[in-house]
Amino acid sequence: MDTSLILQNLLTPPVLFFFLGAIAVLVRSDLEIPAPLPKLFSLYLLLAIGFKGGVELGHSGFGGQVIPTMGAAILMSLFVPLVCFFILRIKLDVFNSAAIAAAYGSISAVTFITAESFLQSQSIAYDGFMVAALALMESPAIIIGLILVNISGRQSRPDKKAMNWGSVMHEAMLNGSVYLLVGSLIIGFVAASQSPAGIEKMDPFVNKLFYGALCFFLLDMGILAAQRLKDLQKAGAFLIFFSVLMPLFSGVLGGFIAKFIGLGPGNALLFIVLCASASYIAVPAAMRMTVPEANPSYYITTALGLTFPFNIIIGIPLYMGLVNKLIPAVA
Repeated sequence: MDTSLILQNLLTPPVLFFFLGAIAVLVRSDLEIPAPLPKLFSLYLLLAIGFKGGVELGHSGFGGQVIPTMGAAILMSLFVPLVCFFILRIKLDVFNSAAIAAAYGSISAVTFITAESFLQSQSIAYDGFMVAALALMESPAIIIGLILVNISGRQSRPDKKAMNWGSVMHEAMLNGSVYLLVGSLIIGFVAASQSPAGIEKMDPFVNKLFYGALCFFLLDMGILAAQRLKDLQKAGAFLIFFSVLMPLFSGVLGGFIAKFIGLGPGNALLFIVLCASASYIAVPAAMRMTVPEANPSYYITTALGLTFPFNIIIGIPLYMGLVNKLIPAVA
């Protein structure tokens, strides 16, 4: 691949702000982001990307590659956690294996947003309907992880109580990030045909502020990721290697699927990033509630402390190199 892509990615403001946050922890600076602000910026990013994606989906409709892409996204969110689970069972128990597998079958919206920023810096076009794929990939992996616990781990539970599937489905389908993303997507879709003036009025909020908000959010993510480095010893060498190699495997598989369904370079990169990222927000919330036997140090540290920084620093340009090999841009 063209190694200049990695350098270009490293020198973009969002990634540099991520480094700034991480270095602050390593040099023991007292820099900290007040607790309400990261949550606010996270909600803003989800709202903005959902709204913009809905507008684009409203303009493009459901023809062409939209339905095949959504179908492929759902299949990957079902397949990846199964593969992860059987790999993780080599070293870990059922509960930790299922929790980590769910995280790696799900997605990281911030990694997706960072990939969009990378495409914009490279002047590579992509379609807004990819946000619909993002919205569809979060919940299935959570459900698969909990099914694996219910099937494989029920005998290990002291109480042996049946899982409350109503609570499971509610957490998987209606957790805050999924609800806001899907809701914003629907509002953008409706506005595309019914309220063009409303879209124009939203433009300063969802576009002009977006890049700055992403930089601020990644500053906080850098702090959190660096703070998780101390948990690497608990994770062990097996999980450290898993945290890097599994995204590469999923990304390569996603690349071949993107080529098969005919995605262009920009959409292909976003699809690969969805396949290769891991959830550190929605899945941990669900696992803490439904699988208390799983160790949060494992599924949060691997996703946030290792896979997230790997993807935004090195992974995205690596995946772009894969896309350039598989799907050459049309001159």
